[in-house]
Order: sequence, then C-alpha cells, then structure tokens
Amino acid sequence: MTNKTDEVAEARARLQAERAEVLEQLELLNTRLETKGDYELGEGDPMIYQWELNLALRERAQQHLVEIDEALVQLDMGIYGLCEQCGKPIEPERLAVLSHTTVCSKCAQRRR
Repeated sequence: MTNKTDEVAEARARLQAERAEVLEQLELLNTRLETKGDYELGEGDPMIYQWELNLALRERAQQHLVEIDEALVQLDMGIYGLCEQCGKPIEPERLAVLSHTTVCSKCAQRRR
C-alpha cells in the first residue's frame, strides 16, 4: 500500500510544481499583454505581432492549467493515471513527461 501512496504523493507533487510554473507563466504573459501596439491604418506596430503571440501563449497556458486542475481532481477521486478511452493504466513513463495526460500512448496514437 505504501508504494501506491508514494506514487500518489509523487504525482501530486509533480502536478503542483507544474501548476506553479504555469501560474508564473500566466503572470508574466498578463504583464506583457498590458501594453498593446497601435493598429492605425498603414502604420502597423511590430509590437502587435508580439502581443498576439503572447495572447495565444496565454490561452494555451490557461488550457494547460485547466488540464492540470482536472488531473488533480482525478487524483483525489482515485482515477488518476487511467486512460479515459480504454480504461487501462497510463504508462508511468508517459505520466512522468505528460503528468496531465488522460490517455495511454496506444490510444493517443490511434487518435492521430
């Protein structure tokens, strides 16, 4: 039983560390998005490109945060690490790299 408890503790620590990193990224991106370039006709500001890139990165980080939070909920429910498609355990190596994933590598390959 200790092995399972250790695995859950490690997964929780990994997810919480990843969550903290994403929150830092979001804070930085929100700061960068405070300044917006000028869209005047014929006088496009090069900062517009960077602003739009930061906007896309923020949306991606927000989605990643949602996925991490969902993984933490699954951990609390005792279903973390089970593939949502086939129901089999997700490979530990996959979870070590993609701690928020919800599908095993076989099911992920089938989705492509």
